[in-house]
Amino acid sequence: MIRRALCFPSFIRKSLLIPPVISPYSNSSSKIGAYNGYASQTSSLEVPDSAPYRENDEYADVDWDNLGFGLMPTDYMYVNKCGAGQHFGHGQLNPYGNIHLSPSAAVLNYGQGLFEGTKAYRKENGQLLLFRPEQNAIRMKSGAQRMCMEAPSVDQFVNALKQTALANKRWVPPPGKGSLYLRPLLIGSGAVLGLAPAPEYTFLIYASPVRNYFKEGSAPLNLYVEENFDRASRRGTGSVKTISNYAPVRTCIPDYVPVLMAQLRAKKNGFSDVLYLDSATKKNLEEVSSCNIFIAKGRCISTPGTNGTILAGITRKSVIELARDHGYEVEERAVAVDELMEADEVFCTGTAVGVAPVGAITYQNTRMEYKTGSGTICQELYNTLLGIQTGVIEDKKGWIIEID
Repeated sequence: MIRRALCFPSFIRKSLLIPPVISPYSNSSSKIGAYNGYASQTSSLEVPDSAPYRENDEYADVDWDNLGFGLMPTDYMYVNKCGAGQHFGHGQLNPYGNIHLSPSAAVLNYGQGLFEGTKAYRKENGQLLLFRPEQNAIRMKSGAQRMCMEAPSVDQFVNALKQTALANKRWVPPPGKGSLYLRPLLIGSGAVLGLAPAPEYTFLIYASPVRNYFKEGSAPLNLYVEENFDRASRRGTGSVKTISNYAPVRTCIPDYVPVLMAQLRAKKNGFSDVLYLDSATKKNLEEVSSCNIFIAKGRCISTPGTNGTILAGITRKSVIELARDHGYEVEERAVAVDELMEADEVFCTGTAVGVAPVGAITYQNTRMEYKTGSGTICQELYNTLLGIQTGVIEDKKGWIIEID
């Protein structure tokens, strides 16, 4: 178990003296209820400068039993800036609120932006845990290089996560009730007109308490194989967690449409989400909209290899290692869509979804069903991963960082 003390520098200690902002969605007489849905709540939130703060509250006033996956603003966000060709210095914790951008900011005009996602968990003794945050930092640095951006160092990234989680500790759900989702963003905040990298970059982190990503909760997912829309193309940015990956995708007709269109259409028809195929041949599995996919046959587990169009998920990487520890054979390779017909199990992995079982997949009007529930590989891996993340199972891999 890696145990690292959290020490705030003087500028952070001073910022923590600012009265935290209570979300406008909560008050003393009514708890915040279920926030279900895949997208954040649309809001023109303006945070007051002097909101009340009950300093002795152990938890925020939230209905933890009905927590979903949606934006629930917390008290603080982390902000850091640097110029092009420079290095990030000290950031600071600010009350959660809107940020100011030039209309010609590179992120608005040319999509120069990256994001990450990780979670903080609360142990029974109240201590907070982070799961492999250095992997998120490494992935952001790699993505920044691809997108011609400056990026924080691994240490800066991890320390910023610690500060944000600790400052918002009362929003971390009780054990077994969810987690605090942490969203690091790196954006080209500097103003440009011609197509060029931004002259300034902003690294920020905000947080929201969450539970199940899918509206089905822990129930098996029902996926639809999408053949008209592509998630990513070869030699593109499919392997980079850039903001531009999640809106425009190429379609088989000469036009561009949002990936959200395919997802919304699938949901309208009763499906949980969309499973995409490779753009070149339409014969191999790629990803679900926001997570990696695995299929299992006997003791063999297969998942599409990260060949440049597939995001190298941190949960994916962890599940592969855990599966091998449990004696399963794991293959990272091209997985033909036809293999879905012979699979015993199918499951998805991701920071938001965890390890989620798939109960059925529909491909070319054929519905295929899979094993779910007790005794499955998916359940075994889910229990092991969540146990490590929440401190219930001893971490023998050095994946957990304890925040003191």
